[in-house]
Amino acid sequence: MVDKESSFSLLTSFDIELFKVGKHYRLYEKLGSHLVEHQNIKGVFFAVWAPNAQEVSVVGNFNSWNSQINKMSLRPDGSGIWECFIPHLGNGSIYKYSIRTSQNELIDKGDPYAFFWEQPPMTASIVWDLKYKWDDARWMKRRANRNTLQSPISVYEVHLGSWRRSPHHPEKFLDYKHLAHSLTTYVKEMGYTHVEFMPVMEHPYAPSWGYQITGYYAPSSRFGSPQDFMYLIDALHQAGIGVILDWVPSHYPGDAHGLYRFDGTYLYEHQDARKGFHPDWKSYIFNYGRFEVRSFIISNALFWLDRYHADGLRVDAVASMLYLDYSRNEGEWIPNESGGRENLEAISLLKEFNETVYAHYPEVQTIAEESTTFNGVSHPTHSGGLGFGMKWMMGWMHDTLKYFAIDPVYRKFHHDQLTFSLTYAFTENFMLPFSHDEVVHGKGSMINKMPGDEWQKFANLRLVYAYMFTHPGAKLLFMGNDFAQFAEWNHEHSLDWHLLEDEKHKGIQKTVKGLNKLYRKEKALHEKQFDYTGFEWIDSIDWERGTLAYRRKGLECIDSVWVILNLTPVPREDYRMGVEEPGHWRVVFNSDNKKLGGGGYLKKKVFASTETAYQGKSNSIVLSLPPLCAVILKKMA
Repeated sequence: MVDKESSFSLLTSFDIELFKVGKHYRLYEKLGSHLVEHQNIKGVFFAVWAPNAQEVSVVGNFNSWNSQINKMSLRPDGSGIWECFIPHLGNGSIYKYSIRTSQNELIDKGDPYAFFWEQPPMTASIVWDLKYKWDDARWMKRRANRNTLQSPISVYEVHLGSWRRSPHHPEKFLDYKHLAHSLTTYVKEMGYTHVEFMPVMEHPYAPSWGYQITGYYAPSSRFGSPQDFMYLIDALHQAGIGVILDWVPSHYPGDAHGLYRFDGTYLYEHQDARKGFHPDWKSYIFNYGRFEVRSFIISNALFWLDRYHADGLRVDAVASMLYLDYSRNEGEWIPNESGGRENLEAISLLKEFNETVYAHYPEVQTIAEESTTFNGVSHPTHSGGLGFGMKWMMGWMHDTLKYFAIDPVYRKFHHDQLTFSLTYAFTENFMLPFSHDEVVHGKGSMINKMPGDEWQKFANLRLVYAYMFTHPGAKLLFMGNDFAQFAEWNHEHSLDWHLLEDEKHKGIQKTVKGLNKLYRKEKALHEKQFDYTGFEWIDSIDWERGTLAYRRKGLECIDSVWVILNLTPVPREDYRMGVEEPGHWRVVFNSDNKKLGGGGYLKKKVFASTETAYQGKSNSIVLSLPPLCAVILKKMA
């Protein structure tokens, strides 16, 4: 390589200063491989951070993987960045970095900033141009209103490899382009507002479901090219559907071609296993206190919002980041500088991540999967919070599933498992998740969590979904949950779509579709979903009869719905509910509706109030509650 080529660089001195102090948030524009033109010669600029290496070369299919041909130069500014320009290379060139470590070992590594990777089990990076002509301008212009916390947010969680497979070749999953039609059509028909993809970032091990990432800046090549993934997001946006990406800054695998011991030293991770090794997943934890690593992580978050128009990031395993003793016994962790268990460096990173995301993309949402009582996860950083837009309500999920698993005969002894969530429902901006984690590893599918005979199982499932959609908070359902998949989720197989030939399963699907429509239509169910003034108990203590009644309110007083749940298989004749004023109430949803697979016990659709005072209200209405049913009413104008 000639000297004039080696002197070329995309990095400025300002880039280097930002990188050194952990404030460079667009590193993907500078590090990695980039198609450029230098002195009228087209080629590729490569840059990689490997501060402890003796020597670094680019090897690939263009130089017979010979580490002596395209050696990189170490910048003299102390950044630890190696770079070079290789002329006459183009899109699709396959490469790795050959690194001679301080111990004189020669190791080959994929590019941490690569935009595209070979299909596993191959492990090389690919030079790739991310140019794409987007057609989602209408969505991008309006998405601020669609992503606001006052808007309905009903999320369909999807694992790309097992949503649907070829009926003739079940070992083959649909690629991004085929999904762009079939998935978009399904999500739109069902009325979801958003799709959440389990991690699409490149990962070597399919059974990790994408949570063991090696290529943080590349969508998995299993399903197509980066532009194919853009096409999928574009199609969803054109259909008015937002896209949330699962994002994993908590850990990464120890694969030889990945981030682990990248330059032969503990570069991205801590050297001490008490801080750098994750005992649950046998993976490695980022060194959140190292500035260059912080730039890598935050740049990655902005990358997916920038280049792929993502509308939100759901951050995986936040609890494991927040606590130094997470899944560790005494003596297996190191206290922080104050002697506490909080990971102060990770907390600082998460705050900076949220501040940076919302500063650059205020119209998106960040969502924390956080299972502890850590205070202020979805509170602004200026008031001491972590700055997330929302947090998964794991306590609600566990309590709800435990309650509904109980034989209704004994539910009256566990009534508080459903009412307890309202004591803290507004301490955070909660999302209610029935996610993939609840239908694997022997936990059983949603329908098989329900007790009783077949009729009771399906009635219970319709009821629990109605409870979910009328409880304050955003919603998330994993694929297959919305048509009562019998089997546990298996990442190696398609969902059992044939079940929809059965009217009972079709009824569950219609239930979720109807609840999505109701949630979107009724302002009372979303405008104040994170505000305590949007909820009122009417009767929370009728444990003996197993009923609950509450009111949801919108910004205007006329926007209200009344919800009554019968949590037993016994009809409740002449059920009385107090209301403030006289009038007529219309049934807007009934989970016992015959069209949904119910028994059709409730015949009337409109109920007039009387001047009989009840439950502290001056008026009341009386109706016969169907068994295992949710009835939702709205006052007629």
